[in-house]
Amino acid sequence: MPPPPARPPSRLPLLLGILLGLSGGYILLDMLRGGNWLQGNGEPRAITPRADLAQFEKTTIDIFQESSPSVVFITRFGSRIERRGFREYQVPEGGAGSGFVWDKAGHIVTNFHVVQGASKIKVTLADRTTWDAVPVGGAADKDLAVIRIEAEPFRLKPIPLGTSDDLRVGQSVFAIGNPFGLDQTLTTGVVSATGRMIQSINGRMIEDVIQTDAAINPGNSGGPLLDSAGRLIGVNTQIVSESGSSSGIGFAIPVDTVNLMVPQLIEHGRVVRPQLGIVVLDEMLRQRFGLKGVVIRSVQPGTGADDAGLRGFYYDDDGELVPGDIILKINDKTVDSLDELLNRLEQFEGGDRVTVTYQRGDEVRETEVVLQAPGE
Repeated sequence: MPPPPARPPSRLPLLLGILLGLSGGYILLDMLRGGNWLQGNGEPRAITPRADLAQFEKTTIDIFQESSPSVVFITRFGSRIERRGFREYQVPEGGAGSGFVWDKAGHIVTNFHVVQGASKIKVTLADRTTWDAVPVGGAADKDLAVIRIEAEPFRLKPIPLGTSDDLRVGQSVFAIGNPFGLDQTLTTGVVSATGRMIQSINGRMIEDVIQTDAAINPGNSGGPLLDSAGRLIGVNTQIVSESGSSSGIGFAIPVDTVNLMVPQLIEHGRVVRPQLGIVVLDEMLRQRFGLKGVVIRSVQPGTGADDAGLRGFYYDDDGELVPGDIILKINDKTVDSLDELLNRLEQFEGGDRVTVTYQRGDEVRETEVVLQAPGE
């Protein structure tokens, strides 16, 4: 008997697959068009309420709102002139920097390197007004400079001053400036270390520098470093970076140094340092002989050093050259180099008495010296 004829395959599964595919496509298309297959009525989702801001966030916001009006943007112009069409333009040189208002008289504090060599300086205040500035004074030794603008006093908000003497590693700090030309930028961090030493642009060492991990990018230079009370504790000056951008290691000149130097720059245009009345041995020779301290080459007659009995190089009765005294300390603070001696003297004024510890031969002695103001 021949086998029964084969039944044709059912088309039902194929039809069901086509229908499901079409319906899925319509669902997907409807969802893309904002349909309500999964979202219900297609309205935006409700906002989830949040609790109040944390206290540290409120503090940060308050610091920025209170302090940012004191921070300025500084543009330095060079002498290079570009001609564009029928007009000539003075070209900004070396980018820009930051600064802050020191007083209602229009004095602005910034870094020396921000305005160094400028033929023209412009200052933009927080209210977006821009003013021509004139140099007042500079201290390359400390990378500090003061410029002045003729703005109305109501536009100027002097920054509150703190102290850097009691800073502790780990406490919060806040930096405000104009990194990369971006207006009024806040970065936060902590005091990473205190008592650092960095080299200024003229090779002198700046002491007691603050190290911070608050981001200090190019353009932040000259801007303020603040504590959690919104007080100035330092002036941002340098970063350690191979790329030139922030790498978590920034440095700020301590406010105690700033508060000592700025009044002198305003009054005299330079740092006025009292004198001992000595001429010192060249630092290269001192280092060559491996000596610690400041070697006195000669003593100026009639000065405090002369009256105190300090002695420079001289020839004895046998014609032998006798080395001068070596200054080791000023008021119990070690003096290992000329840099350190100058840094110690900057803390005093003419007429002050200081105790000088010095070495003469194999003997260590002490004497009191009356400091003299320059020009006396």
